[in-house]
Amino acid sequence: MSVEETILSMARGAKEAARMLATCGTDKKNDALERIAQKLLDKKEAIKEENKKDLAYAEEQGISAAMIDRLTIKDSTIESMVSGLREVVQLPDPVGAVTKTWLRPNGLQVGKMRIPLGVIGIIYESRPNVTVDAASLCLKSGNAVILRGGSEALHSNLILSSIIQEALGEAGLPEAAAQVVPVRDRSAVNALLEQEEFIDLIIPRGGEGLIRFVVEHSRIPVLKHYKGVCHVYVDNGADLDMAESICFNAKVQRPGVCNAMETLLVHSEIAETFLPRMADSFKKAGVKLKGCPSTCRILPEIQQAEESDWPAEYLDLVLAIRVVQDMDEAMKHIARYGSDHTESIVTSDYARANRFIREVDSSVVLVNASTRFNDGGQLGLGAEIGISTSKLHAFGPMGLEELTGTKFIVFGNGQIRT
Repeated sequence: MSVEETILSMARGAKEAARMLATCGTDKKNDALERIAQKLLDKKEAIKEENKKDLAYAEEQGISAAMIDRLTIKDSTIESMVSGLREVVQLPDPVGAVTKTWLRPNGLQVGKMRIPLGVIGIIYESRPNVTVDAASLCLKSGNAVILRGGSEALHSNLILSSIIQEALGEAGLPEAAAQVVPVRDRSAVNALLEQEEFIDLIIPRGGEGLIRFVVEHSRIPVLKHYKGVCHVYVDNGADLDMAESICFNAKVQRPGVCNAMETLLVHSEIAETFLPRMADSFKKAGVKLKGCPSTCRILPEIQQAEESDWPAEYLDLVLAIRVVQDMDEAMKHIARYGSDHTESIVTSDYARANRFIREVDSSVVLVNASTRFNDGGQLGLGAEIGISTSKLHAFGPMGLEELTGTKFIVFGNGQIRT
C-alpha cells in the first residue's frame, strides 16, 4: 500500500475501535493498561535493542546531543513509563460522569454527561515515552489514538506499539485503538491531517515549526501551543526572599521547557533593591541577562535588550528583564508579548493578586508560585497529554477530563413541545 492508503486504513480502523472503546468499562481499560505496564517490564531488553537502532540512525543524521538524550531509552525510562501507566490506572474515569443536572419547569430533567472525543491524532518528536504516555491517557478516556512520532524514533515506537496492541488484544479490546504510523515518510503527516472523516482532533507536540506546520495543513481541529513566553512580575511590597526563590526556580530549574520564565518584570519601586541580588543569583547559575534601559542602569554589566527579546522563547539560560512602573504596565507587557501560556505575580497585596488572576489571559495564572507548576502532574491531573493555549475546547494542561467532551442527556415522562 502507498503511504496515503496506509494512513486511510489506520484511520478507518481507529474510528471503528473508538466506537467500541466509548462503551468500554473502566475495569477493562485498566486491565489493558496494567497489561501494557507488565509487558514493558518483561520486554525491556528488546525495547532497548530497538532503541539502539534509532540512536545509530540519529547519529548518522547528525541529530543534536540534546535530541539524542531525549531519544534514549534506559531502564529508568521504562520504569517511568510503567509508573505513568499505573498512575493513569488510579485516576478516576471521566467517561459517563454526569457533570451537572437541572430541572426545567415542564418537568424535564436535563444533564450533561462526559463522553470521549473519538479518534485523536498525535504528532510529536523524539521522545518514545510519549508513545506510551499518550496512548494510556487516550485509552483511559475512551479515545482511539494514532501516533506519529519522529522519524528518528521509528524502531522504538514500533516495538512499543506492538506491546500496546498485544496487551489490548489480550484484554479484549481492539488493537486498532492505539496505532503508530509505521513509516518515516513525511507525507504520512500530510495524509494524517487530511482524515477529517475519521479523526476528531489533532494534538502536535514539539517545536514551534512543527506545530505551525500542523496548524497550516490540518483539515482537523488542532489543540496546541506555539511557544511558552512566560513572565514573572515582582510587585512592590513583595517578599523579596520569596521572589528571588520563585524567579530562580522559574528560570534555572529546567530552562529548556515551555513553562520556564523567559521575561522578568519588576516594579520600579523595588528594582534598585531586588535586581542586584537577583542578578547575583542568576550569574552564579550561568544565566545571561538582557535588560531594558532602566534595568541596564541598575545592572550596567548586562546586555541591553532589543525589541525581539520581549517575545522570545529562549529555552536556555537567557533572561530578559524589564522594569515597569506598576502592575498595569506589567499586564500590558504580558498582553502584548505573552503567548497565553503561564504568568505569575509575586505580591503581598491580596487585591492586586485577585486582579492579576482575573485580568491576565493565560492558561495558568499563579500567585506567589513558580511558572514551572504549569504541568498536569503538578496541578493534580495525574498526567497530561500536552498544554493547550487555544480555548476550544481546553485551556491549559490537558488530562483525562480534557480528552472528553460533553453531551446533553434529558429525562422526561411524556413531555411534548407545544
